[in-house]
Amino acid sequence: MIAATRTLTFFDSGKNIEIPVRIFVPESESPKVWGCRYEIGWPDGLRSVTAWGADSVQALVIALGMIGAEIYSSDGHKTGNLYWDAPGNGYGFPVAPTLRDLLQGDDAKYL
Repeated sequence: MIAATRTLTFFDSGKNIEIPVRIFVPESESPKVWGCRYEIGWPDGLRSVTAWGADSVQALVIALGMIGAEIYSSDGHKTGNLYWDAPGNGYGFPVAPTLRDLLQGDDAKYL
């Protein structure tokens, strides 16, 4: 079951392409193993990953950080052609401290 979605936009060859980000409700594998799956619909194909944690909150937090890392290390970000609400304003996902130098816009101010 999908818990949250966000749509990013990728500008390529004069047109905007929607990049859906879907975060699923964490599920329990056992009492201390939880997985939180997310999907990113990149132009070259869907990427589906599961983040694992000791409980549902940890799995969700790890998934959000993995999404942020994937977006900020993407070619779309590097070229400046990927955005959420406005170009250069960030994507609204957290990243690990080692990636904070990549943050832009509101992300650089608030994350």
